[in-house]
Amino acid sequence: MHSLERIGRYRLERRLGTGAFGTVWLAHDDELEAPVAVKVLAENWSHRLDVRERFLAEARLLRRAGSSRVAQVYDIGELPDGRPYFVMEYADAGTLADLLATDPPPVREALRLTALAARSAHALHEAGIVHRDVKPSNVLLRTAPDGSRRVLLADLGLAKSLAQASGLTLAAGSAGYRPPEQAEPGTGIDARADVYGLGAVGYRLVTGTVPAEPGAVVRPERLRPGLDAGVARALMRALEPDRERRWPTAEAFADELDRLASAPAGAVRPRGRGRTVVLAAAVAAVVVAGAAVAWVNLPSSGSDVGVEDATGRIALRVPDGWGRQLRDSGWDPAALGLPAGHEPGLAVADDLTRWQDLGADARGVFAGLSEHGDVTARVDALGHPGCRYDGARAYTGGRWHGLIRTWSDCPGGGRLTESALVPSDGGQPQLYVQIRQHGGDDATDRVLRSLRVT
Repeated sequence: MHSLERIGRYRLERRLGTGAFGTVWLAHDDELEAPVAVKVLAENWSHRLDVRERFLAEARLLRRAGSSRVAQVYDIGELPDGRPYFVMEYADAGTLADLLATDPPPVREALRLTALAARSAHALHEAGIVHRDVKPSNVLLRTAPDGSRRVLLADLGLAKSLAQASGLTLAAGSAGYRPPEQAEPGTGIDARADVYGLGAVGYRLVTGTVPAEPGAVVRPERLRPGLDAGVARALMRALEPDRERRWPTAEAFADELDRLASAPAGAVRPRGRGRTVVLAAAVAAVVVAGAAVAWVNLPSSGSDVGVEDATGRIALRVPDGWGRQLRDSGWDPAALGLPAGHEPGLAVADDLTRWQDLGADARGVFAGLSEHGDVTARVDALGHPGCRYDGARAYTGGRWHGLIRTWSDCPGGGRLTESALVPSDGGQPQLYVQIRQHGGDDATDRVLRSLRVT
């Protein structure tokens, strides 16, 4: 993209983010003396008339919504090179994804934020628009004059009018937040598709974990023991694979969440300061939250299977029976309580849909690098309710040394190890490894010895 200092009357200050089709800038409107966000179509798509029209359609849909619960569009125009741009209100408090990258909110706050997002979606639905990509990074937070936070829905790049959506033929949405009717081409959708996405957002806020595929979602109280049963029921109803069994509208879902958030003390338990409950499954979500990913099915070889992450920095070998499916697109160390980011990581297992559930018979490995923070301290703080802690031992092997903590008799009879490995000469990067096993000989050292990191 050519260097820009101004777009029309808007003075650019810094880049807020870059997506597949455009870049969003923080800018200053000198005439109104106010910050704004300016979204510009990417240069490499400027020649595609269909992409250009989709970009402009997003601005029109935002304007058509005409709600204070949806990001407002103030202006639209073209750069000298012909690329379109549009100007929106600036969300100064970031997104729900940013909130999750630091310290997830207490349960009551999670419910209130999800309810506000649901009311934003309802405003779109009343305007005849279905979002189709509700996820934490598309839920914006803006500071109101009284200091409270407003919740805005944004990024309508996949949105459609409900009339068009009834006959959609292309798959769309992000893994974990996408209802089954959006995952396959040829299926019409309605506003209940967004109800599923909202349920996934609420689930992530409450448990710290991205839901598994539709129909395989681990009940939230298993990830957060002690969670109020009403909260679990509300979230699971929103995440029903059969849309006929979901909340009928986003507004109905919001009403229930607000009721639960206002329940007497003790009915909805507050979030503890520790991360032990959430991390039993959160770090197993190898992909960065909200990213659209898939795993590949690996062929059986009859011997150990070698795998590596998408960057080629992490490579390891696992027993053949474990190496059925691979996710290699990286992870966010914030799931472990480390500084947030997108770092190399992979998960390989016999069945990745069962990985989040400690009660499931799963065998596999997660490995993720972290360039910042103390992995050993974070692993030392982990706990797995329902499993028996068998203690810790030191590990030394090749370039790596560190700590291995072991649990057995997990629900379903499985066992797992959590390893924090640091280079023999100290420093960074550090490595977090989780190994799930069920029956057979302990393969922990065998897997760790095979690790190669560049």
